[in-house]
Amino acid sequence: MICYFIIMVYDTVILGAGAAGMASSIYLSRYRLNHLIFGEVPGGQFLDAVSVENYPGFKSIPGAELVENFKEHVESYGVKIRPERVGEIQKTKEGFAAKTAKGEIFQTRTVILALGARHRTLNIPGEDEFLGKGISYCATCDAPLFKGKQVAVVGGGDSAVDAAIHLSSYAKRVYLILRRESLTAAPAQVEKLKRLKKVSLIFNNTIKEIRGNKSVEEVVLYNPVKELSGNPSSLPVSGVFVEIGLVPASSLAKALGVNLGDEGHILINPSMETSVKGVFGAGDLALVPGALPFRQIVTSVGDGAKAAAAVFKYLKDQEPVPDWG
Repeated sequence: MICYFIIMVYDTVILGAGAAGMASSIYLSRYRLNHLIFGEVPGGQFLDAVSVENYPGFKSIPGAELVENFKEHVESYGVKIRPERVGEIQKTKEGFAAKTAKGEIFQTRTVILALGARHRTLNIPGEDEFLGKGISYCATCDAPLFKGKQVAVVGGGDSAVDAAIHLSSYAKRVYLILRRESLTAAPAQVEKLKRLKKVSLIFNNTIKEIRGNKSVEEVVLYNPVKELSGNPSSLPVSGVFVEIGLVPASSLAKALGVNLGDEGHILINPSMETSVKGVFGAGDLALVPGALPFRQIVTSVGDGAKAAAAVFKYLKDQEPVPDWG
């Protein structure tokens, strides 16, 4: 007796379940395209947002609540977000094969890369040693652990300022350490930060080393002028929150042969297409050369919707009809 194995080939596989990935899924469902969406942590970066105040329709909403709304919307179409990591993608006759960390293989005609970015690290002594013992990359997650203690936040952008504001509700003192002479965060948030008495700004400094015994106890600061004098300064802190930007999660794209930009973003055209036929990009991971790199939830959602439309056009050879209902 001969046994026949029918292997299902999906229309597309979405890698990443942040704003871009989930928006893609919603639109793909409405286009009646069968697909899978993978995301180890649904929501990605905006899961950590204390309060989202610039997403249309919500004057203010906790990031975790907005993520749950997105997730419920995705699942309302019968699609379940798979909490797994895809470790490999290969080209096949049908399109592509996505292999998970568990060894499962899924055949798909197209791929949407929406993996976002990972936190940039300081790469200094003590950072790896005290990870989870005072070193954190998520103020929203860990702020309550530092109630009544002194902490340091590294960075001068939006995420660093937001982290300092949030931590001020718990910590005894928050030191915001930045290597520049001024903050680069949104003016409204900077004004809010400067009104907080618990927050101290330390300009023109970086952290040279993180020290402690069983957990973080102090940070050694680096300032060019003080370093020349032989008197580096230090701060007694129990926690260090690293908020110095993100690195695009582009390793899978690189292995697949997708063209990358200087900073590791996957390069896409205005139609969300990468240099590899059948592979599309969306969200913080993707960049249109020459375009303003504006990383926001609302732009990621737009990217995701356009990527889904691009997949529809690629597979059906026709543009999708706008549907509001």
